[in-house]
Amino acid sequence: MSEAVRRFTNKFGLPRLIISSFFIFLFIVALLLKLPIYSLISDTIRRFGMYGILVLAMVPAIQSGIGPNFALPLGIICGLLGGLISIELGLTGAGSFFAGLFISLPFAIIVGWVYGILLNKIKGSEMLVATYTGFSVVFFMSIMWILLPFKHPEMVWPIGQGLRVTIALDSTFGEILNNFLLFHIGGIKVPTGLLLFFFACCFIVWLFSRSKMGVAMKAAGDNPKFAAASGINVDNCRIIGTILSTVLGAVGILVYAQSYGFIQLYQAPLMMAFPAVAAILIGGASASKAKISHVILGVFLFQGLLTVALPVANEIVREGNLSEVLRMIVQNGIILYALTKVGGEN
Repeated sequence: MSEAVRRFTNKFGLPRLIISSFFIFLFIVALLLKLPIYSLISDTIRRFGMYGILVLAMVPAIQSGIGPNFALPLGIICGLLGGLISIELGLTGAGSFFAGLFISLPFAIIVGWVYGILLNKIKGSEMLVATYTGFSVVFFMSIMWILLPFKHPEMVWPIGQGLRVTIALDSTFGEILNNFLLFHIGGIKVPTGLLLFFFACCFIVWLFSRSKMGVAMKAAGDNPKFAAASGINVDNCRIIGTILSTVLGAVGILVYAQSYGFIQLYQAPLMMAFPAVAAILIGGASASKAKISHVILGVFLFQGLLTVALPVANEIVREGNLSEVLRMIVQNGIILYALTKVGGEN
């Protein structure tokens, strides 16, 4: 019996087993506390689609061999810039959202290409350099958000210079995907458009991974020396993976912003890579292996856990912010666990 349990634990993964068990436990506690279960399920589904593409951005990065992309703020900044330009142009509704996507793509491609070249210069230290690169760009853009010549009245401060910290999207593309084909099952809201967009992005990444370039990129990430001996340009594959991850980060932040209803600037993107990394690691990925299934399972478990933990923790302990402490423990604990399994001695 113990051998069967051990095999199941090894196959399913100890972190996923712990998180899944804790997730079920929290739902039981929520029922006992008579919390609004329908509302919690609706929020879990919404957050699943809201964060999904940001987590998906980790797949090409890991498959290409650069590891979890802690420089995700690079792509996020590109997406925010595209969204702001679309609002500045006076666009609204679906046109504003999709214009923001298309405007952000050239920025993301160029930034991803330059960053990929940088990573090729410092092989072996990608995750360390990625963190500092992401932080540096976020703080640099905190200055640029003040200096860039945006004039839209809903984005700039009424007095002074610069963009607001938080920009409402009510009159532009707020919840444009969430409300598309929205329907209810009992008291549960199902944002069909949001989920379809996320799964469409997953399907595109899956198709790319089955293409000739995708197979070469994965081979370069799995075994660079063998890939180079087979005639694969490992450096180019790493750059392609970096570009794809940056582009998905740009797309992901616009999907996140429309679902949230606001664009957040300045230091808001600073820590957004960490929950994305934690989610894909919870889903079963490692610092060197990742699949679409890891994204789907990881986003659901991680965001579902946080969605249920917040009201449960606040109901049990009314003093302080226990839910935030719990989020940081889960998020950073999973990242730490996964990085200890990389095999640094190799």
